[in-house]
Amino acid sequence: MKLSVIIACFNAADTLGAQLEALVQQQWSEPWEVIVADNGSHDNSVAIAEQYMGRIPNLRVVDASDFQGAAHARNVGAALAQGEALAFCDADDELASGWVAAMGEALADHRFVVGRIQHQKLNPASLAKKQKPWKNGLINSNLPPHLPHGATCNLGVQRALHISMGGFDEALLRYEDIDYCWRLQLMGIQPYYAEKAIVEYRLRKTSSSVYQRSKLSGRSSVLMYKKYRHLIDDQMIWLDGVKGWLRLFKQIYKLTKKKERVHWFKDLGWRIGRFYGSVKYRVLLP
Repeated sequence: MKLSVIIACFNAADTLGAQLEALVQQQWSEPWEVIVADNGSHDNSVAIAEQYMGRIPNLRVVDASDFQGAAHARNVGAALAQGEALAFCDADDELASGWVAAMGEALADHRFVVGRIQHQKLNPASLAKKQKPWKNGLINSNLPPHLPHGATCNLGVQRALHISMGGFDEALLRYEDIDYCWRLQLMGIQPYYAEKAIVEYRLRKTSSSVYQRSKLSGRSSVLMYKKYRHLIDDQMIWLDGVKGWLRLFKQIYKLTKKKERVHWFKDLGWRIGRFYGSVKYRVLLP
């Protein structure tokens, strides 16, 4: 098997079918498989995935419900994969035509691959235009040490490298893709940009979903701080933290503006998650 496509899935019944339909349309001359690693969904995600057996070559649905988190689901999928290379994508996005071939061909020559992320197809124009620009499949992180990173919705790695680095850090419920990319770069492995490996990314659209996701991100940022503290300027991170809280209070007027409300709740969720993580992991951070 040349390539294993791994999809971490949790309660993705509303979107998984569209992603699997996109995989039905993929063509590549080399052998490839798809692994849906279910992280304990209690909707009908598994039933939807099973409907595609026979339509997608070498599709398997595996149980990854024994530990919470997308990182664990991806590691379970990778451990069961038969491919020489692994390509990760998400259950709530849509692969563009030619993605499997582009990823497979890039991973034949490169150990670490990132693809192109687009926001226009699946999101309102007002949300899509607010997204930070990605350059060559990477985005600059707002977390020290500020190395660029790709995203697990469109990321590939040779299987031997994934195993040697220990896979994804399962302690991280968010930012596991940032950590993964940072570790590879700190090992001296730079990402190759596969421009034709395109993913249409689906943004969260409600204040509630954005808030909950950002809260997990804030919590995980504390673990990231502990992990990379030797590369971080403590004075700078405290200054940024205080400025962030002040900015949040100054922009409370955004609650009256529907188009701005989601972004305010995103910032609030991150700050509250950061506070929760500081208490949970016994690290004092603003």
